[in-house]
Amino acid sequence: MQILIADDDRMSAEVLVRTLTPEMFEVTTASDGAEALEILRRPDSPSLAILDWMMPKVDGPDVCRLIRSEAPGAHRYLILLTSRDAREDVVAGLQAGADDYLVKPCHKGELLARVSVGARVLELQKGLAARVEELQLALSQVKQLSGLLPICSYCKCIRSDENYWQQVDGYLMEHSDAKFTHGICPACYATLSRELDEYSKNNSTRGVSI
Repeated sequence: MQILIADDDRMSAEVLVRTLTPEMFEVTTASDGAEALEILRRPDSPSLAILDWMMPKVDGPDVCRLIRSEAPGAHRYLILLTSRDAREDVVAGLQAGADDYLVKPCHKGELLARVSVGARVLELQKGLAARVEELQLALSQVKQLSGLLPICSYCKCIRSDENYWQQVDGYLMEHSDAKFTHGICPACYATLSRELDEYSKNNSTRGVSI
């Protein structure tokens, strides 16, 4: 997974890079908020970003706001990194669009745990998006019949909108994506067998072969 680290403090950024790289993350760095925005706006941008709160040009919360407003449906996990730990700061960061919050200096274990949570969330979002796309495709291929269908009580034909009577299978094929293969059910087979046996018996009595 690609991760963006945006921090104007080169030493702090290097510590994060050295912590995440051995965990098989592909890390990209930015030295200010404007560069972070440029990277996040790319088509192949990292889906997870760790953003320092205080950065030149554009600060971390503003990066969150801009990214969320420009691509509200994009799957992104944004973590703010700051030395501020007051409750109102945490609330302000989350309201800006951040998904999580890390206080400097962050513990290695906590950093990896929170990044792992973000990776799992993104993977779940990706799977859910794929499932939704499958369902939308399936729904687009389905034609649904609704309303009252005039059907004959005896022959079971259906009256069409043009006032013509059609067999059920022909009507359904015309008004849906259903296709039919014709066979015979056990009950009908038993009835047909009795009728054939009776017919054969009657004709053999008369000396007529079939």
